[in-house]
Amino acid sequence: MYLEFENIAAHSRVWVYQSDRKFDSEELTWIKSHLKSFCEQWNTHGALMPTSFEIKFDQVIILSVDESNLGASGCSIDSSVRTLRDIEQKFGVNLLDQGKVGFLNSEDNLAINSVFGIKESVQSGIVRPETRILNPLVREKADLENNWLIPAKESWLNKYFQN
Repeated sequence: MYLEFENIAAHSRVWVYQSDRKFDSEELTWIKSHLKSFCEQWNTHGALMPTSFEIKFDQVIILSVDESNLGASGCSIDSSVRTLRDIEQKFGVNLLDQGKVGFLNSEDNLAINSVFGIKESVQSGIVRPETRILNPLVREKADLENNWLIPAKESWLNKYFQN
């Protein structure tokens, strides 16, 4: 059962997937339609769940499920991964690799770096202690408001800054 993202409960579980590049307007239209169709039928053991999605920065897909009445099963999560793989294959992007670090290089422009290359970005000054990064530890929709975009110095990247 699809709900608009602003109507999904704050305690709803979220999964955040970063694309290695921005989607163009045609891709975004297709992705939104595809994700809405998926959410309309997303179920666990045959029971529909309140679900939603949002796309941030034209390259971050956030899926959400209100698990208060029924938790997402392994099979239902697998079906969401298949949907993301469809997007990956159709547009030649990488969504499922979790070895990426997203950070804002301007107020609303997201850059994606490999976890293996982020130290170099810190050392070269591209990522600074106050640079806002996407916190991969968010688990609920409410976390997106308060704990999703955090200063790099408040994350695991702090070890790369001279204190």
